[in-house]
Amino acid sequence: MSPPILPRLLARGHAHAPVVHRGAGLVDAVAAAGLRGRGGAAFPTAVKLRAVAAARGRRALVVNGAEGEPMSTKDRVLLDTAPQLVLDGAALAAEAIGAREVVIAVKGSALPTQESLRRALAARRDANRMSVRTVPDAYVAGEESALLNGLNGGPAKPSLALGRPYERGLARRPTLVCNVETIAHVAMIARYGAAWFRELGTPEHPGSALVTLGGALTRPGVYEISLGTPAAQVLASAGAHREPPRALLVGGYYGAWLPGDAIASLRLDDRSLREWDASLGAGAIVALAADACPVAEVTRVLGWMAGESAGQCGPCVHGLDAIAGALASLAAGTGDRAVIARLERWCGQVAGRGACHHPDGVIRFLRSALGVFAGEFEDHRRYGPCDACDRLPVLAVPGARRRLAA
Repeated sequence: MSPPILPRLLARGHAHAPVVHRGAGLVDAVAAAGLRGRGGAAFPTAVKLRAVAAARGRRALVVNGAEGEPMSTKDRVLLDTAPQLVLDGAALAAEAIGAREVVIAVKGSALPTQESLRRALAARRDANRMSVRTVPDAYVAGEESALLNGLNGGPAKPSLALGRPYERGLARRPTLVCNVETIAHVAMIARYGAAWFRELGTPEHPGSALVTLGGALTRPGVYEISLGTPAAQVLASAGAHREPPRALLVGGYYGAWLPGDAIASLRLDDRSLREWDASLGAGAIVALAADACPVAEVTRVLGWMAGESAGQCGPCVHGLDAIAGALASLAAGTGDRAVIARLERWCGQVAGRGACHHPDGVIRFLRSALGVFAGEFEDHRRYGPCDACDRLPVLAVPGARRRLAA
């Protein structure tokens, strides 16, 4: 059995390994490897590569390092630790699709990451084809169409008007948009091949993945795991507390809550997680300690996520705001007897109706919480805040203090 914690992407020495797959051969190798996007959507990477390669006109590549998920730092760590690996992957992917321009997009506040990339570019011969550009520190700014809108000089908000990126993306050119980690895996597949990549993971979800582990752990941080590894084994490697977690949040703020008693049998791959209506998503995993208040945690995140709406359609502007307000009244003990049923009904009315996937992700997060923490929500409705409500939060909300480990 593979060890739960691996050093593949973050290991040193990749620059010394020869590239064995290039151009169309690299696209075929990525397809054989079964690489899927590591930014959240898990879309087959080879399908994207082939779509852009077949498009007419001058093509471009955008490496998405915006990472708006507050509980995830994996892309930032990868760019800070192994920027040349990411740039190698970008160069090889650009060559494979015939792109002349490569843009690496990062958050405006990520100053160390920007400096890391600039130093790495200064050492490359192909730096004239690559540039580092910044996007706003907003949750939705990393969404594919929002990212392209921002890079094209408009507001970094999702849009249906831009069309499909492989047809019209950066500067209205056919564009490949890939997550930072995905591009790093492309570089590894170019060097070591599809069979090597599939030595880890499962047949349906092959390879390794970077995950950001937080919460009730003594060693929170970014780790690389073999997909399909038991969750309990991964948590133990990161210093899980002796007392089992109350619950596990998988996939960040677009993800889902799983009950603590599911951890013993849970494996971290999308097929296993599908049984819980969950996926690995952006790779953020949080163990909620038994002494934390899930109602306070969920309420605070919902309020922030409602404020992160693009403000472009009713389900976000009105629906999420109303849901956040009702949830706040429930947590405070001022909601009426029907508040939980009303929340459930509103979740059903909002899901699937937004112009982008922001309301869908928020509703997934809330619905799973209402199921896993049903008793706690009812207690807060009846009796108001509990003793744990005032503790430092586990889940990060930008601008607020939190604890890294419970």
